[in-house]
Amino acid sequence: MTPAPSRTAGGRSAASAVRAALLRYRVIAYVVGLGLILLVCVGVPLKYAGGNDTVVAAIGPIHGVLYMVYLACAYDLANRCRLPLRQTILIMLAGTIPFLSFVAERRVTALIHRKHLAAPAGAPATRPATGKAAKAPAR
Repeated sequence: MTPAPSRTAGGRSAASAVRAALLRYRVIAYVVGLGLILLVCVGVPLKYAGGNDTVVAAIGPIHGVLYMVYLACAYDLANRCRLPLRQTILIMLAGTIPFLSFVAERRVTALIHRKHLAAPAGAPATRPATGKAAKAPAR
């Protein structure tokens, strides 16, 4: 039996790999969310109230393909972070309800940062870069 890969090693669960997977997931979650909002809030009313289905015909297939990419990115992130199956399915279903992909993206990002990208115990705390040179402490 092989041990589980370390987050500090170069494996699929390494912090850099999780960060990359999280970025891909976040981008596609926003794109799918915006596409679904356009489809539901603009395309469907135009189709049924106005009799014009060009928006649905154009955005519908694009949203379908992007949703498949969303599923792949969500699965990749869940697999790298070893999320439970129930949580993975809920994340994947979030792309089917307007506005829910935005909520799920925020919660997943917070969860991943808290559980998988937090600094290990005993590591020195780092300050975010502000663009200004840090002053040396006075002695």
